[in-house]
Amino acid sequence: MCLTIIPEDERSSLPLDTDEIIYHPDMIRANEWILNEYEAPVKDFCIFVPCAKKKPYHESPSHKIFDKVIFDILDPEKVHIVVFGTCGITPRELDTEYPFMDYQFMLGKCNVAKIKRDFIKMESKRLAEYLEKTRGSYKHRIAYCIGDFRKAMELAVEISDVEVTIVPKQETINSHIQPDKKFIYGSLNQKSYLQDFSDSLKEHVGDSDSSQNCLRSDYSGHEAITEDDEENSGINDNDWYII
Repeated sequence: MCLTIIPEDERSSLPLDTDEIIYHPDMIRANEWILNEYEAPVKDFCIFVPCAKKKPYHESPSHKIFDKVIFDILDPEKVHIVVFGTCGITPRELDTEYPFMDYQFMLGKCNVAKIKRDFIKMESKRLAEYLEKTRGSYKHRIAYCIGDFRKAMELAVEISDVEVTIVPKQETINSHIQPDKKFIYGSLNQKSYLQDFSDSLKEHVGDSDSSQNCLRSDYSGHEAITEDDEENSGINDNDWYII
């Protein structure tokens, strides 16, 4: 999809690589466009996944893993993927557009308490507006997230009263807590988290009227990936990772 959300001659000169990224005028303007002008497709499934360090998102290592789980189970024609996090809200078909393709800062590296609080407040409001805006667009909504991104999604569900299944399960997350790690919940690329994601997709397929969707065997395409593995391999490009 090719469009220009913010014309080049109207873009701010402020950098897109600082911890002020959530306040950047172009990021705010682009998200306002998503919420006010963008028309979401009508699909059976909306899958919310975190943004990634590598751009565009759909080419990132983490999103390729997510896609493997999703499209081993669901018909791509029935799925709309929406990215959220530092970028605000980005329907993934727009992930090559400015400013979603151009920012560099990872919110997970920010240790400023005010920015983290503001992020949750701003992102939960945006997500709630998107959920309300698309209330009639999707039959099922699943969000795969942990950390502050998960907090924002949980608040958005409360605000909008639109049902979203949020995975991994809390008990699975609790079983992976490692207080000595930079990110205590570990990586979303861990096998048990991916299994929860896969199981949730299958459960919704079972509840769906779209019988042509393909329900396959348990997801087993990736072994568990540790924090050290990710640091050494470059797979770790999820923005939530060290929040």
